[in-house]
Amino acid sequence: MSEPRQILVTSALPYANGSIHLGHMVEYVQTDMWVRFQKHRGNQCIYVCADDAHGSAIMLRAEKEGITPEQLIANVQLEHSGDFADFLVEFDNFHSTHAEENRELSTQIYLRLRDAGHIATRSITQYFDPEKQMFLADRFIKGTCPKCGTEDQYGDNCEKCGATYAPTDLKNPKSAISGATPVLKDSQHFFFKLPDFQAMLQTWTRSGTLQDAVANKIAEWLDAGLQQWDISRDAPYFGFEIPDEPGKYFYVWLDAPIGYMASFKNLCARRPELDFDAFWGKDSTAELYHFIGKDIVNFHALFWPAMLEGAGYRKPTGINVHGYLTVNGQKMSKSRGTFIKARTYLDHLSPEYLRYYYAAKLGKGVDDLDLNLDDFVQKVNSDLVGKVVNIASRCAGFIHKGNAGVLVAGNAAPELTEAFLAATPGIAEAYEARDFARAMREIMGLADRANAWIADKAPWSLAKQEGKQDEVQAVCAVGINLFRQLIIFLKPVLPLLAADAEAFLNVAPLTWNDHASLLANHQLNAFQPLMTRIDPVKVQAMTDASKEDLTASQTDTGSAAPQGNGELAKDPLSAEIDFDAFAAVDLRVALILKAEAVEGADKLLRLTLDIGDEQRNVFSGIKSAYPNPAELEGRLTMMIANLKPRKMRFGISEGMVMAAGPGGEEIYLLSPDTGAKPGQRIK
Repeated sequence: MSEPRQILVTSALPYANGSIHLGHMVEYVQTDMWVRFQKHRGNQCIYVCADDAHGSAIMLRAEKEGITPEQLIANVQLEHSGDFADFLVEFDNFHSTHAEENRELSTQIYLRLRDAGHIATRSITQYFDPEKQMFLADRFIKGTCPKCGTEDQYGDNCEKCGATYAPTDLKNPKSAISGATPVLKDSQHFFFKLPDFQAMLQTWTRSGTLQDAVANKIAEWLDAGLQQWDISRDAPYFGFEIPDEPGKYFYVWLDAPIGYMASFKNLCARRPELDFDAFWGKDSTAELYHFIGKDIVNFHALFWPAMLEGAGYRKPTGINVHGYLTVNGQKMSKSRGTFIKARTYLDHLSPEYLRYYYAAKLGKGVDDLDLNLDDFVQKVNSDLVGKVVNIASRCAGFIHKGNAGVLVAGNAAPELTEAFLAATPGIAEAYEARDFARAMREIMGLADRANAWIADKAPWSLAKQEGKQDEVQAVCAVGINLFRQLIIFLKPVLPLLAADAEAFLNVAPLTWNDHASLLANHQLNAFQPLMTRIDPVKVQAMTDASKEDLTASQTDTGSAAPQGNGELAKDPLSAEIDFDAFAAVDLRVALILKAEAVEGADKLLRLTLDIGDEQRNVFSGIKSAYPNPAELEGRLTMMIANLKPRKMRFGISEGMVMAAGPGGEEIYLLSPDTGAKPGQRIK
């Protein structure tokens, strides 16, 4: 047997400016299941996290509530910790970035970067609130859009027409904090010289550390050329002061990832068998994995490894990126009651229902995950209650009634038990690859086979026949052993069900390796219902309560993405646009003059389009549906002609063609009616 692995795992740090919601929980449940699997297999796997507790948003909210920032983050940490614990997310340590360990490590890393020549300084001009006496981030400035004239727009983009601009382009700018008219003011800022690490990052990001889709996205930024990163903010600011620079503070995203190291260092002080350098030192042989949402890839796959490299620390073994959560096929919505806080869910439903549903939906890629509430009810009731728990409930009564609860020896279904054993490596491989959906499919396939075998043997019928009692016991012994195997496979996902099953089975806590043995001549405890069906009424009550909670709440709880750092995020959940914004879309008929595959791209075709008065070059991810691109030449399609050109790894894309379909080979370019001509606008 190989030596146990040494693994350190982190999840992105939740921002201490709001409640945890079900979008956040995708990440923490995913990470927890993977960590539990590693521990289940006998590996040393440490899981640390922390609240991300710095930034101007924290400072301003604390001021609004009339408390200190320290009081605010302490209150939020208590709330977050309770939510995670009740969702069965088992951290080895949950810390805070506003901690002495983080101050020391942030200072050390900054000084090492500075002394190695990786820090630059220069003056920048920003808007300044003369009443609050503070510089304003873009999201704290509002004014009139310079493009369409819409009032009350943020300082970086217009929510009506979609235009992007500099804050200084806004007409009639106002501070969103005080309402004062801001003034332009110069300030010296500190920059991390990210371009110094261009070559290292080009190699590292293609080393298998990232999923292919993520590495391809990072390559676009690398090919465009890296820019220096502004890592400072001016007082007043809640954070750590930069060494030797009074009135200058580390930007929240500088010390946030260092919080991973700080949380582990805090744990090491309480667990002397753990050595900080063995996990973070330059020569560490331990494994280090970060689980994050796709909205913060640039911080973790560019800035963070460069900081670690420049400061003399090891880089991550892997960065595991997941997509966002949608509910009923749409962005989480406050008005529909689908923007659901973790605590609101827990007030109505068992955490294990959602843990299983997430597991059944989570693949190893970065696709978004949809929580369809009707499907959620059906799947949990069918799989967990109707398949897994059903096996134990079918068999336990016969064993207690016919043999005083003693499981007989023997194996009445050797081929079936062998099939369970043979499936074990594949299930383990799926867990390891974070392909939880595949693992759940394989496990439920085994449950189906077990139920079919029991139904075929029909112990309830045998029990009524003279002389068939031994056969009843033999059949039910197989059923209980197969149930035990399923519980072993599901334990990383369903720890409470596993604990209750262990109590019924009268066994010590099960480990992965226990799958290789069977119980024989073994006393069972009395069977108690292990899981009840989801009542749809409770799901409706949860969504109703969410409408009430979020109508009353004055706190922005972040985005539907699992991270939602309040320093960066506006509320992106307003999925609806008004008619004027829609009417601004320039939808044209386009003639495909040329279509060709893009060398080095798995999904892209390069299309040359005639839109009447000019030709456009557009990249489109439809290669899987049109493996022979030449067949598209001469066809008409529709395109958005006023989309801002986008620089991609393979060139500039000057628009977007319209397509529909479920994906893969089933993507269909949309075509206008017969008689349409290139360049015609679609009204």
